[in-house]
Amino acid sequence: MISWPTALTKAGITDPRLRRAYDAQRGLVRRFALHEYVAVRLLLPAELHPPVIAAVAYMHVTDELIDTGDVDVRTAILESWDAETTAALDGSEPPDQDALLALRNTARRHPHMAARVRAFLDGAQVEASWTGFETEADFQAYVDSYALPALMLTASLLAPDPDAGADEPFVRGCRALIEGLQRTDFLADLAEDAENGRIGIPEDELVRHGLKFEDLRSRSEACVPALDRLVRAQADLAEATLTEGRRLPALVAPEYRPFLDALIAVQELRLRAVRREGGGLLRRGASPAAFASLRVLAREYRRARAERRRAR
Repeated sequence: MISWPTALTKAGITDPRLRRAYDAQRGLVRRFALHEYVAVRLLLPAELHPPVIAAVAYMHVTDELIDTGDVDVRTAILESWDAETTAALDGSEPPDQDALLALRNTARRHPHMAARVRAFLDGAQVEASWTGFETEADFQAYVDSYALPALMLTASLLAPDPDAGADEPFVRGCRALIEGLQRTDFLADLAEDAENGRIGIPEDELVRHGLKFEDLRSRSEACVPALDRLVRAQADLAEATLTEGRRLPALVAPEYRPFLDALIAVQELRLRAVRREGGGLLRRGASPAAFASLRVLAREYRRARAERRRAR
């Protein structure tokens, strides 16, 4: 793995203050998303490490700000954060906050990012006011408005045309991938989300399987068989879109393909863990086995090294 200071230098980031800001984002991502951090550092070209880390960190900071509390509080916090971000990107003075300083620098080096940040913040209104889904159509709207713009913050750095619109094949592939990821996340986090008063499974799907939200919140053992069936049905939908997302790596430059293949493979492992838990998701989350994830990273690292040797 190339050293982080070398990655910053390769990305053209030499100013000490900027390097410290990127350092802080690196530390944040390494703490909350270790597998993703390792995948970036092992599998992407070094010059992409800082911008990808900055984008992931900004997305995480935003999500943390608007993830808990009453809707009124979350929306007010988002409004303030939106204003701070806009000032950081458009203003003449660099911000003091490390996450915004790194984002500002990334947007200046990758001009398409400003529009991606704007789309993400506009969609974050949906997340800030989210209390659950009544129908599958509501879930699909959530994916379009928030989950996809969130993914595009980083995915656009790998895109053949980062300014492409929604009909471009790469964006359609990202849409399929994030639907599968988001549905898997909502299943894996079912117990925690129910405890917090909102879940990502549409209410009409609960009704179709003879379940009520309170059954899940109270962790009633009586509902486990029905939840087993519901998890299988939702996992089937997630698997179909993850399979469609498998086309995505073929659309990017060869040096980016090991990273995308690893991302998808780890999510497929997580979906298998969800299937194994079934109704047990009422009591605990689901994560892929650490050794299996490491095998994926090792396999794609060998492939990435081979690709870099061929490119020389």
